[in-house]
Amino acid sequence: MAPKDEPSASQTKKDYDKGTNYVEAGIEANLFFFGLILAGPFLTVLLAYVTSPEMDSELAMAPLMKMIPACVADVPQCLSSIAEAGWSVQPTYEAMQFILGFMGVAWMLEVVLPGKIECGPETLTGHIPKYKDNAILHCIVFSFLFWAGSNLGFLDLYDFGIMYDLFPSSLAFLNIFGMLFCVGLMLKGLYFPSTDDSGSSGSLFKDYVWGTELYPRIWGLDLKRFINCRFAMTYWQLAGFSFCYRSYTLHGGELDWGLFFSALSQYLYLFKFFLWEMGYMRSIDIIVDRAGFEIQWGCLVWVPSVYTLHTRFSVMHPTGWSKEMAAGLFVVSMLGVVLNYLADRERDVFRATNGQCKVWGRDPKYITAEYEIVTASGKTQTKKSLLLASGFWGMARHFQYFFELQAAWSWCLLANPWQNGVLVLWYAVFLTTLLIDRADRDSRKCHLKYGPYYEEYCRLVPYKIVPG
Repeated sequence: MAPKDEPSASQTKKDYDKGTNYVEAGIEANLFFFGLILAGPFLTVLLAYVTSPEMDSELAMAPLMKMIPACVADVPQCLSSIAEAGWSVQPTYEAMQFILGFMGVAWMLEVVLPGKIECGPETLTGHIPKYKDNAILHCIVFSFLFWAGSNLGFLDLYDFGIMYDLFPSSLAFLNIFGMLFCVGLMLKGLYFPSTDDSGSSGSLFKDYVWGTELYPRIWGLDLKRFINCRFAMTYWQLAGFSFCYRSYTLHGGELDWGLFFSALSQYLYLFKFFLWEMGYMRSIDIIVDRAGFEIQWGCLVWVPSVYTLHTRFSVMHPTGWSKEMAAGLFVVSMLGVVLNYLADRERDVFRATNGQCKVWGRDPKYITAEYEIVTASGKTQTKKSLLLASGFWGMARHFQYFFELQAAWSWCLLANPWQNGVLVLWYAVFLTTLLIDRADRDSRKCHLKYGPYYEEYCRLVPYKIVPG
């Protein structure tokens, strides 16, 4: 029998389950992503090296035809070269200064910019997270400050291509920072949690990778939103144009239309993201995934490394697209961006009006689903949610993912894989795998949360992502 001042193993498990917010998840849920997590720190610095001037261009552009056969022909030399390449990517003082300055500006804007207080969904423990909705102001002001501080602006503190120039050393610093940051998050969730949606799984390794806390805050700053949105998404948004400028200066003042339209489309996509940020704060990334290595290191390191790979690769390897062809792919990508926003907006309006709205000119179909939470006093309380089954959400339960993938594949095609090789498709392939997994996880969460109500909803909307 456990001592009175310590919880029993069964009580610890019960408290942990209560804090998982309706779904069991984490490292054991998907072996593919578990493998990526283990290989992630080294893989990201390798991807940084591959897109740097030091990488052999022929091998980078033909990984299937040249790189892999060369490795198979001489495995010891291959492993030695890979280790040497990874080890060559080291943090520098300039990179650390840039990244911490980048985060510092984001933190300052988080504090000083005004915004209406919005709420996220209630958790199983009855906690309702609150956020200051100032994302669009953040996006506009940060973009202006980045331009103004560069040689293209009026302060001339740095070259506008700095994000490409410092990318490998920035990734190396972010890797170290991210791993240490996640140690701090684990300890905070165990000993100083911000809410009851916290606790240990009983495994130190899982606590580090999956996390111990759902909504960690320090001095009022929501750490998940800050890392996921205000750092990672802002870095991704600005990187495209920074890379495009470096390409322009490296290739004699010639604009790469494929790279330019890719950067423009991604900037507009992320402007849309900040416009919809409160919707993201109600998504599975936030309401299910705890603040551990998986999501926080992922946003600190994986997003900059993988989500910018196709544009970063195009700096040293021009796409070769004509203005007309690049513009056509840009239109396809923007169609995906717009439809993705309209689908998300449709559900947001439906929720905000409690179903009292028109969807595609008609009264919406929906299911009133009941679920239970445990209040702070330990009592069970029944709540209700409306599950929309009209419009985009009547065609498939995650039709918005299809439009997001349409945009992602268009960006990678703008890097011209026919000329530059399959490596530029990495982001699109990864995102496709990620969104399929996310749709499955969301389905499991909703089955646990809503039970027979969600089964009825699935009969109304039988398709997950692509309508049949």
